Amino acid sequence: MSTHLQGSLFDQTDELHLSQLNATHRTVLGDGAWIDLLPGWLSGADALFARLVDEVPWRAERRQMYEHVVDVPRLLAYYRAGDALPHPVLDEARQALSAHYARELGEPFTTAGLCYYRDGRDSVAWHGDRIGRGAREDTMVAILSVGAPRDLLLRPRRGGETVRRPLGHGDLIVMGGSCQRTWEHAIPKTARAAGPRISVQFRPDGVN
Repeated sequence: MSTHLQGSLFDQTDELHLSQLNATHRTVLGDGAWIDLLPGWLSGADALFARLVDEVPWRAERRQMYEHVVDVPRLLAYYRAGDALPHPVLDEARQALSAHYARELGEPFTTAGLCYYRDGRDSVAWHGDRIGRGAREDTMVAILSVGAPRDLLLRPRRGGETVRRPLGHGDLIVMGGSCQRTWEHAIPKTARAAGPRISVQFRPDGVN
């Protein structure tokens, strides 16, 4: 598998570098939920994107949807706690997030889930990470985005205004507090021309 970004459209440097997390901007969503956003957290991300596309063991999944089995509209990969991550900068990112949020989270980020959105037809439907402890406990999910920009949408589960956050090449968003229980998020399909994007989701143990 080989899909490459035109580097001049994105990075101005070939060096992979994480900026300081104390520059994050927090938005309080309500019901105990919040998001932190840090545009351009990772610079030089073209090299990371290319390596993830070519070396991650991407898998296609099919899921039951009412009376039919359908293709999941994105490719997936998952790294459990203790698994070697596919690039050293992801280890660095996970360590930096664990250190920065240690007081609020009270535990480290341990797992990494990857989603590969090949074009605007790939998406993820409205959901919260509530399969594990996120269904009953406050927690955090940190997402590093590399590749072409896509919009992340958030909405309160009980109804209300949708929040839109564009995520670009090297951007970070952290969903915290009650966000997984009281809000939902999605990456919608788009009819506009959209290049490939990879999201890397860092989570604590038992959050899915």
